[in-house]
Amino acid sequence: MAVVKKKIWPRYFELVNSGKKKFELRLADFKIKEGDTLVLEEWDNEKKRLTGRKITRKVSYILKFDLDDFGQKKEILKDGLYVIQF
Repeated sequence: MAVVKKKIWPRYFELVNSGKKKFELRLADFKIKEGDTLVLEEWDNEKKRLTGRKITRKVSYILKFDLDDFGQKKEILKDGLYVIQF
């Protein structure tokens, strides 16, 4: 199992840290699979540096799709997407 490190902005770090946000939406430009460990490192975008705070989570599920998988690329580009947690 791999360890994958990614930067995360403070407002999202706080939501993950509090337990309210239990997902990540990321560009699929890296390899990750179920069972891997995701390390989210808080990134201060104003100071352009890591803050030193980290959250570690085990990956339990990954949904990967292309914009036109559902035949709605034009609509997605116009309206965007929701990620709905329940």
